[in-house]
Amino acid sequence: MARRALPTTAAAFAVSAALLLTGCGGGGKSSPDDIKGADTGSGSPSASASASPSIDRPDVSLPKDLKLVFDFDKPSDPDSAAALDDAANYIRALNHGITKQNAQDPAFQFYSAGDAARYANSQIKTYVKGGWTLTGTDRYYRAEASSPDKSKNVKLVHVSFCENQAKAYGKEVKTGKVLYTKESLSSYLKFSILMASTKASPVWKAQTITVTAKAKECQE
Repeated sequence: MARRALPTTAAAFAVSAALLLTGCGGGGKSSPDDIKGADTGSGSPSASASASPSIDRPDVSLPKDLKLVFDFDKPSDPDSAAALDDAANYIRALNHGITKQNAQDPAFQFYSAGDAARYANSQIKTYVKGGWTLTGTDRYYRAEASSPDKSKNVKLVHVSFCENQAKAYGKEVKTGKVLYTKESLSSYLKFSILMASTKASPVWKAQTITVTAKAKECQE
């Protein structure tokens, strides 16, 4: 099963405090071209989860045959670093929903709002409808995070990173059959995510997401 992504959308950089509190309302209809593909995840929550013991963060663990690799350099700015950590958690949570076959999974709703939540919801629904889950190893790298843009109540950080999904595959839920694909330009995607946090919370939520398929700049 080839890896697919939703069409590229323009990111909106104006985010209100109200948007930060908005959950996923269900999302629109999806199609095979909406499939995020063979995204896989790590078997345990990220370091950022353990760094905030006072926050009750959701489980984002995944089956043993799935692995996410985040080859990210940590930004020197604490807010940028925290935003990048939770952007990775958003990706983990999306994959957690796929493997749990639950389009209303609380994990992605915890780490996203608005368009980013609808994107995750749509991706999970597509997998559930197709009878697919995920397996293999998925690698994310070349991460960049902007300096935080701070208003009175909200902090914003724009993050981007590449993905090499050549060793990540879809798997049929009922039969366990792995849908292998060969590495190609389609194996490389570029993610651009606007992360936001209210100043009263250490949690950063994905607000908008742009996924560029066949990203030549991400080829290794």
